Amino acid sequence: MPTITPERRRRVAVAGIALADCGRVDEATPYALHAQAARRALADSGLDRAVIDGLASAGLGTLAPVEVAEYLGLRPRWVDSTSVGGATWEVMAAHAADAIAAGHADAVLLVYGSTARADIKARRRTGNLSFGSRGPLQFEVPYGHSLIAKYAMAARRHMHEYGTTLEQLAAVAVDARANAALNPEAMFRTPVTVDEVLAGPMIADPFTKLHCCIRSDGGCAVLLVAEDLVPDTAKAPVWVLGTGEHVSHTTMSEWADFTVSPAAVSGRLAFERAGVTPADIDVAEIYDAFTYMTLVTLEDLGFCAKGEGGAYFAEKDRVPVNTDGGGLSACHPGMRGLFLLVEAVRQLRGEAPGRQTRRPDGSLPHLAVASGTGGWFCSSGTVILGRD
Repeated sequence: MPTITPERRRRVAVAGIALADCGRVDEATPYALHAQAARRALADSGLDRAVIDGLASAGLGTLAPVEVAEYLGLRPRWVDSTSVGGATWEVMAAHAADAIAAGHADAVLLVYGSTARADIKARRRTGNLSFGSRGPLQFEVPYGHSLIAKYAMAARRHMHEYGTTLEQLAAVAVDARANAALNPEAMFRTPVTVDEVLAGPMIADPFTKLHCCIRSDGGCAVLLVAEDLVPDTAKAPVWVLGTGEHVSHTTMSEWADFTVSPAAVSGRLAFERAGVTPADIDVAEIYDAFTYMTLVTLEDLGFCAKGEGGAYFAEKDRVPVNTDGGGLSACHPGMRGLFLLVEAVRQLRGEAPGRQTRRPDGSLPHLAVASGTGGWFCSSGTVILGRD
């Protein structure tokens, strides 16, 4: 590889992507899903495993990514285990892209696997549903302030401030299910209506069941490489054009504005660094643990003004969102951020049969944004991807 200097930073491309088995995967362990996704992504890239010299992994083991690296038979010289919830994988992609551009690694594998659905079933059987309450959380947990309650509070504030309606929030779930109906890998594919969303069992006001993400098993992997390796890859590259990251709060009392997410900062940084605007984007993959998250993230990324997310989502010519069905219908095995990158690349490559988006002139999308959110709007990572 050539010497890297401050005057010459390498371009970074997505060379390989893959999903492990998703949905209900009772026979697999999280490690097995990591391995399955890694093998498939490497095969998709057409590269030899020997080129991988970087690994990013979180959410498994006490020494992640060391344990994952050993399980995969890798000995990376660059690693990252940054864990900021659902935004983890966009933040890791940013770190990996910077490392590759600077010459600290040539090929970084981002890999994730989880049996979240099976794990929660096991905890229910044993009656052990405690997730702990250390640090700042200890001041909220005793009052029943659950994760979903925090999202519900934020949604109610947006409704109060801007007049966002229950029907507008429900439309997000309807759209996600419509996309999932076109995706054979989605866990739930039966279409739903706004009335059905509103009539579902209440989970945390204003969220009924279908306002909330599903719980699934699954895994995926993304291989990022330096431009020097692109001639050896099996498919045309999808380039990492810009990234941004930001953290906000963990204690709700420290959240300055319930209607503004950290994507307002991570998105601005990513667009500035990519040299594009939201108006240039052809497809958006957005973390959707709850319907409100989709609307507020669209606002904060700049697709519409603050408070106009509900109205924008109803527009016929808006940017396509969560084309695989999202966390509301396709899969959500604990942390979904890496799945956003996989679907964005599929759309840019033209590898999403049945749900493939097109530009107004019929051509494939040129630019995509993937924006992950962690915790209860605690963190955000945004990545702009594009093809030549």
